[in-house]
Amino acid sequence: MKVLIIDDEPDIREILSIAFNLRWPEAKVLMAGDGKKGLEIAEAEKPDIIILDITLPDTDGFDVCRRLRARTDAPVIFLTARDSEIDKVKGLEAGADDYIVKPFNHLELLARVRAILRRHRAQAPGGPESQYTKGRLHVDFGARTVSVNGEVVDLPPLEYSLLYHLVKQANRVIPHKTLLAKVWGREYVDQVDYLKVHMQRLRSKLEDDPQHPQMIVTERGVGYRFVDPG
Repeated sequence: MKVLIIDDEPDIREILSIAFNLRWPEAKVLMAGDGKKGLEIAEAEKPDIIILDITLPDTDGFDVCRRLRARTDAPVIFLTARDSEIDKVKGLEAGADDYIVKPFNHLELLARVRAILRRHRAQAPGGPESQYTKGRLHVDFGARTVSVNGEVVDLPPLEYSLLYHLVKQANRVIPHKTLLAKVWGREYVDQVDYLKVHMQRLRSKLEDDPQHPQMIVTERGVGYRFVDPG
């Protein structure tokens, strides 16, 4: 396993390196003190997971995360001292899988990493004949591809997994905690903000009018429902 740490604080990089080496002795820990170097290492080394600070000397972590998302599906965890709700939402909208605030408990961080890697490596079931086509949406579960009006839509693993579970239980309300447990893991059942941000991103790619969704509707205070037009 390869772990990339992008943080301008040498002490943080050292603490994380020690923690990973104790928990996963076989892990290769890669480190960068700025965004430019981090992107270069990510391109060359193809890490399995990336831990990223927001405040970097040459750019901000949000931009780095967006650029990483254009190059890799590797999970990204923001580890930052910035604890505002706005920053958290910005981080998730940039494509991060998790957001942890400093100071942090290294055991909690490692538990989150383990949960994210477990989820990321899991494949949603579906044989080569398993497909869904209704209205403007087509999902090939075997190929893990999604298209709208014949145009292929690029969905990162989190968004694809959300759509998978919604479509597989079409017309049924799936509670927030159920979706969070299925997509993120049981460690995340209280992180409703995560679900809201990624659902907004998913709707922006699938719906004609994301502000007035017809395909993925909100059951206020309960969860979400995929509407099967058939």
